[in-house]
Amino acid sequence: MGVKDHRKHGAKAVVAAVLTVSDTRNRRTDETGRILRQALEKAGHRVIRQGIVKDERREIRSWVRDALRDVRIHAVVVNGGTGISRRDVTIETVRPLLDKELEGFGELFRMLSHREIGSAAMMSRALAGVSGRRLVICLPGSPDAARLALSELLLPELGHMVWEAKR
Repeated sequence: MGVKDHRKHGAKAVVAAVLTVSDTRNRRTDETGRILRQALEKAGHRVIRQGIVKDERREIRSWVRDALRDVRIHAVVVNGGTGISRRDVTIETVRPLLDKELEGFGELFRMLSHREIGSAAMMSRALAGVSGRRLVICLPGSPDAARLALSELLLPELGHMVWEAKR
């Protein structure tokens, strides 16, 4: 069965949760969370949970675990806290929650990022994987990074990824 055949079986409407990790953003200023939600919904998916937590391991872990316990949710999309500063702990916090990591996601994201921002792309940490039968995706908090990941990686493959994770 080829990729096109697999995509035919992919979920048409994915149910998602969107989390923003930031010490400074709030509901009013969370542009990246808004971009993620709007793009997912425009593509026919549903976002049933959205939140913002500080760059604190306990808060991130608790929010993601709660979302993964919700049997309706197929994918958890986290943005922010993925840089290299001391406060950026999203990747280190989420990685242990994964059963499988999709290494190619981060590699492809950085390759695509490099085309837009040059060598600074090496500091863009991104992560995707499977926890149980659900996807967990971590993106940088920049609105441009979210748009890039959505258009080039997530929206084209999200239904297929969910189908594969549930098999």
